[in-house]
This record gives sequence, structure tokens and C-alpha cells, in this order.
Amino acid sequence: MPLGNLTSQFFANIYLNELDHFIKHKIKARYYIRYVDDFLILHNSKEQLEIWKQEINNFLNKNLKLELHPNKSRIVPLSRGIDFVGFKNFYYYKIPRKRNIRKMLFKISKYKNNKITKEEILKSFQGWNAYTKWSNSLKLRRKVVRRIYQESLNYSNNQGAQAFILNR
Repeated sequence: MPLGNLTSQFFANIYLNELDHFIKHKIKARYYIRYVDDFLILHNSKEQLEIWKQEINNFLNKNLKLELHPNKSRIVPLSRGIDFVGFKNFYYYKIPRKRNIRKMLFKISKYKNNKITKEEILKSFQGWNAYTKWSNSLKLRRKVVRRIYQESLNYSNNQGAQAFILNR
């Protein structure tokens, strides 16, 4: 089943329902968030998180025949930001992942070099804008719009450029 498929997301939620109950009711983690197969737990004690991590790994192995990914399962201070569901999350704000920003800038450079069409860059921007609008990124999005607009002016050879409307 392809990743991202609604059916695979649905089955992931059903399959991991036992994990949700274990974390909420057995170990009683107060701040637990899960999105499909990604989850995080917030707590002010690193030692408590280490204990819970081991208990969760044991539960997953025994009950669901799963294991935590060794490179993706780590304990980090929230002040450094937590990479979760496409954003770098901090105490009071979140920003898009740097990788996603670079991908959009790369598409703009492809547009600049006539490797993709105006329609393709606009379609890419619409998707990227829909993703980034859920973060603290208004200045970034405006900067990207300006770049695309400038390239549209250059690309269209004075035939006019597409108008962009950017709402919060």
C-alpha cells in the first residue's frame, strides 16, 4: 500500500490505537501527540522520558511487533526545536523545515532557467503555500512570492505577470 494513501493512514490509526491507550492510560503521559505513525511526548524530566521510551519500545515489540526507529527516536530539549509533521516546532511558534524551503527555492531556479513552466511553478507554489501557511512564515512566503513574480516578469518578456494574492 503506498505511503500517504488514505487507506494506509486509516489502518495506521487503527493499528496504533493500542499504543495511544498504552501511552495515555498505562504510562499516563499528559502531553502526547500522534499523527499517523509519528508521535511525540512532552515532559520536563529527561529521565522520565528515557523510562517511557524504553516502556513504549517494549510495548511495541511485544504487542504490535514494531520497534522505534533508532535514528528518529530521540530526546531533545524543546528549545532546540522538534521536527514533527513537516515543521520545526518551538515553544510558541513553528517554521517550515529548511529542506522544504530549499525545495521551493530550487523550483524557482528551475523556472528561472526555463526548465519548468509558469503553470508548474504556480502549482508548486500553491501547494507549498498551503503547507507553509500553518506556520510562522508570512515573511518567508512573501519573499518567495516576490522571487516568483520577478522571474515571471523576466520570463514573460514584458507580456505581464501573474498576480499573486497571499493571505494569512
